[in-house]
Amino acid sequence: MALANKIKELRIKNAMSLQDLATKVGASKAHIWDLETGRAKNPTIELLVKLSNTLGTSVAELIGESADSDGDEPEVLAMFRDLKELSENDRETIKIMMERLKRRE
Repeated sequence: MALANKIKELRIKNAMSLQDLATKVGASKAHIWDLETGRAKNPTIELLVKLSNTLGTSVAELIGESADSDGDEPEVLAMFRDLKELSENDRETIKIMMERLKRRE
């Protein structure tokens, strides 16, 4: 799930208005709106940390980089877990292969 959707989903789940969230993280209401609508796409790490703490999640989950993110296919999660068991050299080899595959498309 994209950052924009995740922020909005968690804000609503936590029964917060845009202004409530903005006040708690020290940002403007307009900036939170821009993040939720995808107009602002590169928040600072400091803001991501404040958002994740306020919304009760991790930064990885907030930006969709968690292996436990909703919507991930089971085989993708299994591959992620398998990567952890490989050596650093093997992971680097797979990383290179993935980069080549992405450029091919």
